[in-house]
Amino acid sequence: MMKTPECIWEAGAALGEGPLWSVREQALYWVDILNHRLHRHASGDERRSWQIGHGVSALAERTSGDGLVITQRHGFAGFDPASGEVRPLLAVEDDMPANRFNDGKCDARGRFWAGTMDFACKAPTGSLYRLEPSGAQPSCSRMDSGYAVTNGPAWSADYRTMYHNDSVNGRVYAFDYDLERGELANKRLFLQFGPGDGSPDGMTTDAEGGLWIAHWGAGKLTRRDAAGRVMMTVALPCTQVTCCAFGGPALRTLFITTAADGLSPQQREREPLAGGLFALELDIAGMPAQTYGG
Repeated sequence: MMKTPECIWEAGAALGEGPLWSVREQALYWVDILNHRLHRHASGDERRSWQIGHGVSALAERTSGDGLVITQRHGFAGFDPASGEVRPLLAVEDDMPANRFNDGKCDARGRFWAGTMDFACKAPTGSLYRLEPSGAQPSCSRMDSGYAVTNGPAWSADYRTMYHNDSVNGRVYAFDYDLERGELANKRLFLQFGPGDGSPDGMTTDAEGGLWIAHWGAGKLTRRDAAGRVMMTVALPCTQVTCCAFGGPALRTLFITTAADGLSPQQREREPLAGGLFALELDIAGMPAQTYGG
């Protein structure tokens, strides 16, 4: 029988997002985008939080072990959890005050892929960027555009396909992915969400190739096969489910973030755990998060 996700941190996050399991630290990092906070949860219910100036929305560990790389409102930065120091790396879209960075992840060659969005979630001004780790100064390329809200990305287990979400229009796109060159081709519609599905939010992939998608507004996660068919559904006691990531010693714990922003007082009363961090034990293992090579 499917177990029910357990709320392990009643954080009341306005916009919980970006869960990242650190194999090195055996701890989960995650963020509250709208409150500019970075959280860390480790075994024994150890908790720590940082207030991040200029915001934080997505993150990755560095291959070198030298802290984290994070996306801020208008660019990439390094973050040292030990000192709390934020070091700007590269400005992006700082001439677009209505935009901000949202979701992002690293591929298996150490590139950090992250998308921007319209803060009002209306104008299609968001783009998908690729941050290269090579050289003394990182370089960034715009790889796709025309999104009001970007979410993802995620890759198939063999890295031949990359998935990316157009959340406002309920679309999950698939691209052919060239891992060695970091190039995209053959953009196509993989899924179109229908009535009752909510909007596709954050995603992750398991070791068997299943694609796990958070359904914002529908209170659930779905696990999909390579054809987009639903293999599993996980219900949560919060309508605004935002993202998920595998972690734990055997990578069999699915960590799930949620959001409380925008809920009415009546909805908050019905959803007291909205904005909490959840954990679900599974028989399926995930894959370790890739690290940024710069």
